[in-house]
Amino acid sequence: MPLASIVMGSKTDEPEVQPVLDILQELNISYEVSIISAHRNPEKAREYGLKAKERGIEVIIAAAGGAAHLPGVIASWTTLPVIGIPLPTSELKGVDALHSIVQMPAGVPVACVGIGASGAKNAALLAAQILGIKHKDVSDAYAKYKQKLAEK
Repeated sequence: MPLASIVMGSKTDEPEVQPVLDILQELNISYEVSIISAHRNPEKAREYGLKAKERGIEVIIAAAGGAAHLPGVIASWTTLPVIGIPLPTSELKGVDALHSIVQMPAGVPVACVGIGASGAKNAALLAAQILGIKHKDVSDAYAKYKQKLAEK
């Protein structure tokens, strides 16, 4: 059963989200990937948010570019932690997405990482930290990852 869920608004976002998958695989964290557009299929986004916890998901990483409503929409339908990744998919190179994600209204928190690949890596690492509170194997894998970083 996956612990983490990665959601993106479009299949074209996959290359930008790949660093998340790479880190989660490296840390041996089980995950699922879904493509759900907050704008083109809001009912699917609602259903996803409402059911994620009962399916065993413990943290959600939502990546979006442009108006970047996906992380906030998902967060509005769940009590799980949501990490938003602003993607550089528009003429504004992700600044618009960053502003959309960090400006969530009070009561609907979304953690926000940086734009693009480094943000995607940090989203996976933040998810590992969250999961590591409950799962010792994840905590141990994350500690080894940090140790390897220190040795570089």
